[in-house]
Amino acid sequence: MPRFIISTGAHLIANAIGLLLATILLDGFSIGPLALIIVTVIFTVILMILTPIIRKISEKNMPSLLGGLSLVTIFFGLLITQPFVQGFSIGGTANLLAATLLVWLGALIAGILLPKYVFTSLNQSKS
Repeated sequence: MPRFIISTGAHLIANAIGLLLATILLDGFSIGPLALIIVTVIFTVILMILTPIIRKISEKNMPSLLGGLSLVTIFFGLLITQPFVQGFSIGGTANLLAATLLVWLGALIAGILLPKYVFTSLNQSKS
């Protein structure tokens, strides 16, 4: 399977897990069941577009921003995604900041565990 498809699938799953984590743990942060699919797709596409742009800008102008690149892109990804999807509510600035950390943490953990356990077992089952 092409690497891009596997990478995109992993990003979609990891972002869905991060968004679900924020939905469960934050009172004002809510995503409807159908909206979760739409939010995850839009959010992932936005992150895939923003990440190289912010990386390029920060390499030239603000190299210290590179360490928090994922947090910055998740923050802006959530802000940009919210107006496009009915059934998705962040619930204020405090929730936006907390959701940024939770989505990042959920996606980080899923990003570490998915390739190691899920995708490895898929490759082994094909053999």
